[in-house]
Amino acid sequence: MRILAVDPGDKRIGIAISDPGGVIANPWGVIHHVSRVIDAASIATLALSEGVQLIVVGQALDDNNEVGPAGRKAERLAQAIREQCSMPVVLWDESGSTQQARQAGIILDVRRSHRRGHLDHLAATVILQSYLDAQNSSAPA
Repeated sequence: MRILAVDPGDKRIGIAISDPGGVIANPWGVIHHVSRVIDAASIATLALSEGVQLIVVGQALDDNNEVGPAGRKAERLAQAIREQCSMPVVLWDESGSTQQARQAGIILDVRRSHRRGHLDHLAATVILQSYLDAQNSSAPA
């Protein structure tokens, strides 16, 4: 099953898509934020064109696993996506995804000047891989 992940942001929305088997997350790129409705339509269109069967939207939670302002924005985006397409849309904890993406850049020996750039698509990849790993570890053997 092919899955698309969304890392919502105020300026850019990171996108990652899994392999057809739903095991490995791959960065796709970014969509520049316009408005919730237009962003949702762009995400739904991309999901349909890529043969995606599930959309995962990253949702920031605080230290107490409570939904804050950014998490509520993610909920509203997820709802807008649901209104644009018939495939399932789920929320997934994105806490620490940007830091993990930055750390991955260090491990991969990406130059510091390039690591200062936008990490949205890599953060979406971290979110998606976390989701895939959780789903695959709970699948019966």
